[in-house]
Amino acid sequence: MKPWMKWTTLAVGLTVMAAVGMRLAGDRAAKKEALAVQQAALQQPVTLELGPHDVVHARTVELLRSLPVSGPIRAVNAAFVKARVAGELQALTVREGDAVVAGQVVARVDATEYQARSRQAQQQAESAKAQVDIARRTLDNNRKLMEQGFISPTALESSAANLAGAQATYQAALSGADVAAKALEDTVLRAPIAGQVAQRLSQPGERVSVDARVLELVDLRRLEVEANLAAADSLRVKPGQGATFMVEGSAQRLHARVARINPSAVAGSRAVLVYLSLDAPEGLRQGLFAQGSVTIGTSRTLALPVSAVRTDKPQPYVQWVQDGKVAHQTVELGERGEADGVAMVAVTGIAEGAAVLAGAVGALRAGTAIKTAAGSN
Repeated sequence: MKPWMKWTTLAVGLTVMAAVGMRLAGDRAAKKEALAVQQAALQQPVTLELGPHDVVHARTVELLRSLPVSGPIRAVNAAFVKARVAGELQALTVREGDAVVAGQVVARVDATEYQARSRQAQQQAESAKAQVDIARRTLDNNRKLMEQGFISPTALESSAANLAGAQATYQAALSGADVAAKALEDTVLRAPIAGQVAQRLSQPGERVSVDARVLELVDLRRLEVEANLAAADSLRVKPGQGATFMVEGSAQRLHARVARINPSAVAGSRAVLVYLSLDAPEGLRQGLFAQGSVTIGTSRTLALPVSAVRTDKPQPYVQWVQDGKVAHQTVELGERGEADGVAMVAVTGIAEGAAVLAGAVGALRAGTAIKTAAGSN
């Protein structure tokens, strides 16, 4: 290779290396500057701005003490239409959801056999009545004959006994006719209460036995919640106490009142059944599940919303604003209840009027700077 070519190649290489070095030095300087900016940003205090609903104040309220209760909704008036006689079911036209009135004919059992039995019993009664007439005429004739001396008193007494026997047979025949008529009447099935058909338990053409269930009827005009209470809790519940409920699938709050308390505990669980009458049952159905609480008393105490108390530490605590920063304060919890429709809990360990962070804010580190918006409550 010629000498001038070597020098040229060397000069080009030195130029490239110098350019690469300058670029690397520039990249390092840019990264160092970005890191310095990031560290400066981290060292600056972060201020968290809260909205009007992110702060609540500890205050003395009239706390409604309550017991949680739940249970299914039942109709106060419900009944089963049962077959009173055996036979083929006929004329069953009502279905689930149909409305019926008390005394309405809802089905029939084939009455052919019972009509024949009723006629037979009537005819037997007529026959027995004829025997009574014969025995009475015989007695009257024998009485005249005895007065004339043609028969003895013993024969007269025998005629009187025959009449008494015929009369007893006639009365028995009448009773048999009444039983047959009652069986014929029982072939007609009537609704014992006004309400709606909840279940159709038999089908037309099916042969039913005595006491077989044909229909279930419920009256939705009066509904109640059947709730289980522990034995200790049941001692604090009295008839007339108010309650509120929420039904699954509905956001409407329902009001109820304790109507009755079962005098006996359930065997095994020792739970006590309490029946709470719903004030406005419109739109509800039997079998829906309701959850709520029974108000057992009131107390005036310092309280906070239950959601504002945090339990992610060994002891319950609240996050409150102290000198513009978040502070953690351990509290002792008391009775739970409601105030102004909000679930509240009695607390000690926090001053009245202290600004406490609502539960929706989440966990914050102690010392975090806080800025509250105007109108925070």
